[in-house]
Amino acid sequence: MPRAFEFFHQMRKKGLKPNVVTYSTLIDAFCKEGMMQQGIKFLVDMKRLGLLPNEYTYTSLIDANCKAGNLTEALKLANEMLQANIDLNIITYTAIIDGLCEAGRIAEADDIFRAILKAGLTPNVQIYTTLAHGYMKVKKMECALNLLQEMKEKSISPDLLFHGTVIWGLCNWDKVEETKFVISEMKESGLSLNPVIYTTIMDSYFKTGKTTEALNLLEEMWDLGIEVTVVTFCVLIDGLCKTGLVLEAINYFNRMPEFNLQPNVTVYTILIDGLCKNNFIEAAKSMFDEMLSKNLVPDKTAYTALIDGNLKHGNFKEALNLRNRMIEMAVELDLPAYTSLVSGFCRCGQLQQAREFLDEMISKHILPDEILCIGILRKYYELGHVVEAIELQNEMAKRGLITSPVHHVFPSVQT
Repeated sequence: MPRAFEFFHQMRKKGLKPNVVTYSTLIDAFCKEGMMQQGIKFLVDMKRLGLLPNEYTYTSLIDANCKAGNLTEALKLANEMLQANIDLNIITYTAIIDGLCEAGRIAEADDIFRAILKAGLTPNVQIYTTLAHGYMKVKKMECALNLLQEMKEKSISPDLLFHGTVIWGLCNWDKVEETKFVISEMKESGLSLNPVIYTTIMDSYFKTGKTTEALNLLEEMWDLGIEVTVVTFCVLIDGLCKTGLVLEAINYFNRMPEFNLQPNVTVYTILIDGLCKNNFIEAAKSMFDEMLSKNLVPDKTAYTALIDGNLKHGNFKEALNLRNRMIEMAVELDLPAYTSLVSGFCRCGQLQQAREFLDEMISKHILPDEILCIGILRKYYELGHVVEAIELQNEMAKRGLITSPVHHVFPSVQT
């Protein structure tokens, strides 16, 4: 990009006049690098020289601004196009519809889509996919499914991405059974499910308590020779752990090398968390040590899972050691980590330690949520530390950490 910029200025110095194509190419390059403001400056510059931007010029800027969430600027540029009697093309419309959908303005996106049809323009698969994604985000599943029929009527063949988008939406709203219709439509069109779609459906089966169906789907993948990915194993291990089938989860974890896959930090973290939540704390510690032995660097989620597990088993020293190790390894404690520490020590009656972590997190501008605040206050009152509880309650109220009425739970706050 710097070389192109320098070349442009050399042209100007030598008296050569850049044309619309030169400007448009540079503007497009700036946009693809995320330098929209520089692109806008070049747009202003070319207008000043009497050069008229074309649809390619505007589309680059509109698309980039939509992707960056600058919808107001994108719509302003689109209006500028229309005022200059430049028709918006399908690519421009797709960018705007995508921007509106991402902003949750699905009604406006739908209006533009219908305007495209009235204007006699033929939408492509990408614009249908964009709109389907928008519908699914706001739970308008029927509208997304209607697009499938509409495309068939217009002899537009939905591709794998479109079907995957609709399946993702149905699974996202726990309508996994409805995916069977979409899958049958795919097969009629000669399309096969890919690993992403299989994994999405498997995840939904687990989340809706249909463990058998999830495992049957895994068997189907193997039977059809569909690639099983690390993400697939993440979903599988997580689903089994949350169902209480920890031994099965460990079994699948151990089988990963059969598929030329090695567990990464995410896989280990999911299993460690599952082991902790199912009271297999010693196995969780072993998994953590194994991860370290493979030179994998645990992230804050892995540390938090093991800290939480240790505290639930009363292993205060080990929990503190893990917290200290996080600091040594420059792993920043976040809200979940502090929440585990405060609630864990509080639950076991270690109020001084819990209070120290509470003060520490607040000093770092990591604010506890109201549930955590009420939990620690309840423990103070429960253990008879009424004076300290009232002082802490007053402090929390002044900080705005407790916003709902709490007088029915605690003694009145003295202000």
